[in-house]
Amino acid sequence: MKIAILTTDNRDYERDYAAPEPRFGTAPEALLQGLAQLPEAEVHVVSCVRQPVRSPKIIGPNIFFHSVVVPKIGWMRTLYQGCIRAKRKKLGEIQPDIVHGQGTELDCGISAVFSGLPNVVTIHGNMQAVAQMFGSRIGSFHWLAARLETLTLRRTSGVFCNSAYTEGLVAPRTRKTWRVPNALRCDFFNTEPKRAVCQPVLLNIGGMLPYKQTVEMLAMARRLHQRGCQFEMQFAGDRAAHTDYGKTFARELAKAESAGYARHLGTLNTAQLIAAMDAASALVHFPTEEAFGLVVAEALARNLKLFCAATGGVTDIATGAEAAELFKASDFSGLEDAIARWIREGCPRPTTTADTMCERYHPMVIARRHLEIYREVLKQNR
Repeated sequence: MKIAILTTDNRDYERDYAAPEPRFGTAPEALLQGLAQLPEAEVHVVSCVRQPVRSPKIIGPNIFFHSVVVPKIGWMRTLYQGCIRAKRKKLGEIQPDIVHGQGTELDCGISAVFSGLPNVVTIHGNMQAVAQMFGSRIGSFHWLAARLETLTLRRTSGVFCNSAYTEGLVAPRTRKTWRVPNALRCDFFNTEPKRAVCQPVLLNIGGMLPYKQTVEMLAMARRLHQRGCQFEMQFAGDRAAHTDYGKTFARELAKAESAGYARHLGTLNTAQLIAAMDAASALVHFPTEEAFGLVVAEALARNLKLFCAATGGVTDIATGAEAAELFKASDFSGLEDAIARWIREGCPRPTTTADTMCERYHPMVIARRHLEIYREVLKQNR
């Protein structure tokens, strides 16, 4: 089976055109790791960039990479007309059996449905929900993305939904859905999870944004410290220093660092992230909106204790996971009491969640499910 995966090359997003290798989002990267182990699949990855980049033609034993240059005028300002046409031309050369658009945040989903070929789309972030959450004004990027998302969902053969939450948002707007979670990258399964031997470390991973509630978590950490709990809270991710929320986080973090109960680790690569998880005792993840919650599954794959808001796809991931504790996204009092109790009990960590995550989210498991759905779609199209 010849498959075309339309996804974003992060070199374009990061304006790092000198980098020699394409970089993908964590979910598409993990899927490609799984597909690379299935010899019956021939995979062609197609990405748009604003400037030419040097790239390898082959990025896996059965995976080929194609980079197409689209000037700025061909992106959102023209509703991705340049991207759609450039990818349609490249797909005409490749002649895949099926086209899979990875996400509706940029051009990938809408390029898939206008490819003229059998196609499916994966929802990674729900743009309609994001636009509503931010109160996006008419004509803004998220307002337009939400409307292009609805157009995409109406035209595709079906949508991969990474959680029950996503499926509930998507199902009324498309003809067919499949509940297929995101895969975790192989790195999280290649080594045995290690156990922390230092003082309890509470780890929070993600950008310092209002819906991530990082400032509120710092306030909760301060109250725990005042109660006499011995721990360190570590934050990893973009500090968003240019935003008012990021500046507030920086001020509160400085106080916490001075008192000795919190610090910021910076933005971590995969190896650093796994090391931080293995050095931690628990993940604290408390967003008000979450399509899937990949970092939650990654932390459970390293046998971390989980304290989490019961938001979006997180509930799916935590169901059946040993010792996972979920709360309403506004229940910081309940979160604080649960963490204090856990610290008093000696910070026990689960021992079975790594096996559970491997059974559910290993790249091979998710890749095989993709092939099953591709065959279903092609059968229906015939």
